[in-house]
Amino acid sequence: MSRREFEVAAETAVAALGLSRSKDLVGLLARRCSKERALAELAAPGADEAVAELYDAMGRDSVPPVEAAAYVRGYVAAMLRARDRVRVRTVWTGPSTPAVPVRATAQVLVDVIDEAHDELLAMTYAARPYPALTRALTAAAERGVRIHVVVETLTGAKGLLKGREPAEAFASVPGLNLWYWARDPDEHPHSRQHAKLAVADRRTLFLGSANLTESAAHRNIEAGVLVSGGEAPRRAAEHIVELQRLGVLKPLRP
Repeated sequence: MSRREFEVAAETAVAALGLSRSKDLVGLLARRCSKERALAELAAPGADEAVAELYDAMGRDSVPPVEAAAYVRGYVAAMLRARDRVRVRTVWTGPSTPAVPVRATAQVLVDVIDEAHDELLAMTYAARPYPALTRALTAAAERGVRIHVVVETLTGAKGLLKGREPAEAFASVPGLNLWYWARDPDEHPHSRQHAKLAVADRRTLFLGSANLTESAAHRNIEAGVLVSGGEAPRRAAEHIVELQRLGVLKPLRP
């Protein structure tokens, strides 16, 4: 008997919840919890409708909760295996050549942000308001992604950055957490927060020369690498989180 409606609903629910929260869904299904209980415990922006549809599809396709739990568990395991496969691609902005096609840095950044369901970590030296990036970050925030961005400050740049504070580029994104490197100016008189990267859900890492500005995304020659799966995205995220925990990176207040 075809159970395609249930299978599609299960895949949609996993995509909406993310892999970690989908494990909680498995536990609720295995315990035969009701739809109302699942909606209460898994409450997340954008996920309620998908979870409700999963339960409704189980009823239409006569899928028992324990069988549904086994299916979702297997699907999550397959997604985790796929996530851990390592793929490395180069990303170039600027003039193209016949041998190396150019993929716009701007689109890669937006793609990385769009992939995030739980967590997005980013670092940049300079930043300017850039509509495509702002829209992607705002959409991520609205679906419940925890967003942390580390920026340089005008004070920290010691005159090498001009104009408005880089942090102001993110002022319109709801719930976005800003951080800065709280170094001692006497110990690090010529230092800069010069890292440029973005990590989505600790499984996709974009690392390159581009700042989060429109000129870097469209007009400059910029180079980077996009790493999907493996240890590099996870270790990069863990390093940032540990710097936060140690107080090397501190919250930036308006």
